[in-house]
Amino acid sequence: MDLQRYRRDGLTLVIGIISLGLQAGLQAQNPSKGAAAPTAVEEVKSPNANATLDAAAPVDPKGYKLGPEDVIGVKVWREPELSGQFVVRPDGKITLPLSGDMPVEGKTLDDVKEMIRKAYSEQLNRPELTVSLLRVGSKKYFLVGEVNRTGMFPLIVPITVLEALNAAGGLREFANKKRITILRGTQRIKFNYDEVMKGKKLEQNIQIESGDQIYVP
Repeated sequence: MDLQRYRRDGLTLVIGIISLGLQAGLQAQNPSKGAAAPTAVEEVKSPNANATLDAAAPVDPKGYKLGPEDVIGVKVWREPELSGQFVVRPDGKITLPLSGDMPVEGKTLDDVKEMIRKAYSEQLNRPELTVSLLRVGSKKYFLVGEVNRTGMFPLIVPITVLEALNAAGGLREFANKKRITILRGTQRIKFNYDEVMKGKKLEQNIQIESGDQIYVP
């Protein structure tokens, strides 16, 4: 009698363990029935989620000239208090720790690096530093109308009308490809997408200038 009861109790225990295992497996497959699963936002969030200016923009340090609203990063070796991110103000200047205001508008990144190095040489012995462009704000163009992505785009590197349209995801289905217009100040420059794609009249595929508005009807 005791042996039968022992076997029965043991079988109940085994069934209970299997049942708990099955429930855990189902919860792992369907988190809504158990602990709340992390949302998509939580899964991609990183400790540096707010650090939007960490990566330098891909520009030629010898060719790109700074302007208002550009943001540069300055890193001085072993001098974190002298390092940081600096916005070019409307007056074309940045304000550096210890050195104060410095005019940088119209200067290349290499020019600014040398200017900062000379300024900090008064306080440091042979300062080593890097200067990078973190955000382009002074040079931009606009796309409006029947393109897949409209709005303002930073003009980081030289780009043609066709490249700008492709970078915006191309034209929408009912876009008038033959009557695209580039608004440049008082100028109205025509662009025929179909002709350029066929290799005809390629002279109309001009390079974009800062402030250009590309209108696709």
